[in-house]
Amino acid sequence: MRCDKKDLLLYGVTDRSWLGDRTLAQQVEASLRGGATMIQLREKHMDRGSILAQALELRELCGRYGVPLILNDDAELAQAAGADGVHVGQSDMEAGRVRALLGEDKLIGVSARTVEQALAAQAAGADYLGVGAMFPTGTKQDTRPVSYDTLKAICAAVDIPVVGIGAGNVAELAGSGIAGVAVVSALYAQPDVEAATRSLRAQVERVVGP
Repeated sequence: MRCDKKDLLLYGVTDRSWLGDRTLAQQVEASLRGGATMIQLREKHMDRGSILAQALELRELCGRYGVPLILNDDAELAQAAGADGVHVGQSDMEAGRVRALLGEDKLIGVSARTVEQALAAQAAGADYLGVGAMFPTGTKQDTRPVSYDTLKAICAAVDIPVVGIGAGNVAELAGSGIAGVAVVSALYAQPDVEAATRSLRAQVERVVGP
């Protein structure tokens, strides 16, 4: 399945840290109202049964807005939930194995930090790449940011679309060749998720262009 670049414009990655008195579905729907174009369900501390139940709820919600739902890391769970695809890191299941499991009609995203990793992921069947984090982030405190030059080199080296991960400072990525940004706290840590999403989408549209 080829990834529509427009779906990658503003890619929201869930995090329960800032739910307060809201449910995850309410938080996600606020970002969908604000213009998020793809949602990734990312759960690191829940059992698989609970993740599946959450994925089923978000699949129905994202479907109403015509937005793809991606699951983080777990291809089998993505398949069980009927999600639109899965995103894997370098230490997770290799993209070729994910493709064999999910078939051709699902999206596969792969995290990459070097041109070599990006080319390998593309060759294995990835539909899009996530590169980063591009800036220091509290979400992954042990992650060293990827340089602008590396991001630009990756975008130039591959034929599939690339999103900058953790790229709330999106204006600094102008000219890199990205199709969009994938963010967590820039949306979900904000007191008004819908307004934050709408504002960031406008910034990304200016950077990415038509």
